Amino acid sequence: MRTKTASKQISTMETKTNVGTIDTATFGAGCFWCVEAVFQRLDGVVKVESGYSGGHVKNPAYREVCNGTTGHAEVCQITYDKSKIGFKDLLEVFWKTHDPTTLNAQGNDHGTQYRSAVFYHDAEQKELAEKYKAELNKSGAWENPVVTEISPYISFYIADDYHQNYFNQNGGEPYCRFVIQPKVEKFEKVFKDKMKK
Repeated sequence: MRTKTASKQISTMETKTNVGTIDTATFGAGCFWCVEAVFQRLDGVVKVESGYSGGHVKNPAYREVCNGTTGHAEVCQITYDKSKIGFKDLLEVFWKTHDPTTLNAQGNDHGTQYRSAVFYHDAEQKELAEKYKAELNKSGAWENPVVTEISPYISFYIADDYHQNYFNQNGGEPYCRFVIQPKVEKFEKVFKDKMKK
């Protein structure tokens, strides 16, 4: 298990690779356990890591982030193969698997650490996120306006080991059974054509 001092910051240079078709997306959509469980199942997603982004505290500990004083959101850093899935597809899954109209809250989870956020890695991601958000608001898909934060990616701090691959390793826990599992089941029905075989 990692401690606060062993938290790893990953810079833009480390996560943004020019080799082949591998790219990175960083999303906050409430509890990172839920976000991780959804994106792990997408075809073309190579790796999903839970952690923190968007705040002002270096190497934050989970308890600090939970207190809402670090400015960080719980996020998932998603490594994906652009030859199999595009950023636009990731955005579609992102916006359809959480409520982007609730400010600093998802379900029973409340606080700025649970905010809806896209931390873009380049100008193309920014443009696509802003366009998609504007289209959602214009379409009236949601009764209330989408409040998703769209901000530049600065840093990512990976969470402790016990937060990684959480649903797959703790599926029998009450939170997994009653919160994550229904979300995953709904996702699998809606996005069955994008699932890993």
